Order: sequence, then structure tokens, then C-alpha cells
Amino acid sequence: MQIESVVWDEWYPVAIADDVAPNRTYHTQLLGHAIEYRRDAAGQFSAWRADSERQPCETLTRYHAHWVSLGHPRHALFALPEFEEADRRIVGAGSMNVHVSGLRAVENFLDMAHFPYVHHGYLGAEPYTDVEPYDVTLENGEIFARNCRFFQPRGAATAAGSGSDTDYIYRVVQPYTAFLYKTSHGRPGRMDVIGLLVQPLTEEWCRAHTLLAYVDEGTSDEGLRLFQQTIFGQDLMLLSNEIPKKMPLDSRFEIPVKADAMSMAYRRWLDQRGVQYGTFRELASHALPSPDRAAPQGAVA
Repeated sequence: MQIESVVWDEWYPVAIADDVAPNRTYHTQLLGHAIEYRRDAAGQFSAWRADSERQPCETLTRYHAHWVSLGHPRHALFALPEFEEADRRIVGAGSMNVHVSGLRAVENFLDMAHFPYVHHGYLGAEPYTDVEPYDVTLENGEIFARNCRFFQPRGAATAAGSGSDTDYIYRVVQPYTAFLYKTSHGRPGRMDVIGLLVQPLTEEWCRAHTLLAYVDEGTSDEGLRLFQQTIFGQDLMLLSNEIPKKMPLDSRFEIPVKADAMSMAYRRWLDQRGVQYGTFRELASHALPSPDRAAPQGAVA
């Protein structure tokens, strides 16, 4: 299978920096290809194709994550100035394999409408189910959703009381990477940052890496991780039951509503960029869910 350049020549996360021990070799997959990676005692990260030729891959360590490309990226990694702010705590919140296209995982991350049902008591609650209109723009090749607001009973580990409205900004920087900026509880005027860095293992499996850049001085690293993992754990059931596993780009397959403005912008953006890997483009009356396959494996040698 030949993978289009817009996907092949891109940077992908393969690990949170803290999760890679020195002088150990790790095995994983990227775009259906087996790769291995390691970090030496000096902190230098490297990766290569796990085949007979063992061809080196291009690598990069930035934003508390290790990145790999199977091709030749034509651009620098996106800018993320919040990760350079001295008072922010950068915390890796875990990595999970999910049986769904990585594009589906990103789309779910951008969706507010499911908050009251999937994240009841945390990011939403009935009867506060309406998604207020918000603004979606394309800026320098990235998608932004601004003026997003949603009532949340407990929108963060530090949230207290009976709930409050939380402001959101969504940002999609590349097909498999998105960031969420949200009201920082206890720090008026500041926003915490949550990054969803998706590694497409295959077209129907992905590994979701989560990074936090918080202005939170009171919660332990473990507390921040536990809260975020609770939220992502609630999403797992939803994502694992998606049919088809790939992202539908045929507008007839799933009918959008007004609350899906960001999702629709994301799908159009993928289509306009020529992304095909991990997408579902044909609507057939006999369409059935694909048979289960074993999850791609990753282990330490």
C-alpha cells in the first residue's frame, strides 16, 4: 500500500519522553510499519525500521515527546509557546492503544456534544446538554475553534464547588495532533493546555499519547494523570465501538448537526489536504464493521 506524502512525510509521536528508559530498545508500529527506538545514556533518541535493512528514521525530541517520521518532513514541527513558559508543569498523562483510526480519536477530542453523556459528573451533566455556537477558523494551515463554552461539574482535578462554565479553544496542528486550551481553575486569565498526540499504528489502530501543560501548583503529578486518564478511559468505550473504524469523509455516511462545526471543518480540512490513510470514503449499502484483528504489539527488548 502506497501512503500519500501528506501522511508519510509527517512527524508522529511514538512515546512520552519520561516513558523511555535509557539503553533499552522499544518496538512499535507506525503507519503499518514495524519500527524500533531507543534513548542512549546521553539522552540521544534514535529510531529505525525493524526490517532486514534497519533503515534509520528521522527523529525529533520536542514538547516532552519523541517524534519519528518514516519519510522526509517538509516543514518544522508546529510552534507551541506554552510549553516554554517557566511556570507551567509539563506532565505526561499516559499512552493507550485504541481500536480506531487515529483520525477518529482526534475528532472525538474535538467534540463537546458528548460531554454530558460520556463524561457525566466531570465535563458535563444533564440538563446542560446544548452546545452554544462557536467560531471555527483556518489560520496558517491550522484549524481553530474559539468562543467555546460548556458547563462542567468538575472540569479539572482542582475544580471545586457545584460546577462552572469552562472556556475552551481547540487547535488542530496536523492531521493526527490536536490541542485543547481550557480555563485554568485557580489561575484566572490563564488556560491549561492538553495535547492529544496520536500515533497511527495502522489504519484502524492508534496509540494516543496525552500531554499536559498546566498552571496548577497544588495538584500532584499523579493527581493530574489520574484525572486525565479517567476522562480518556470514559472515551475508550465510545471510540472502540465506532463503525467504521476509519474516519468517514463521505458526508452521506454521518449526518452533521450545528454542534459538529469543528468536526466538519476537520473532515473538510483532511479531504482538502488529500489525507486518505485511515479514512473511509465510500458509502455502500452492504457496509459492515470490519472483523476484529489483534492489537498491534509493542514491547521492551
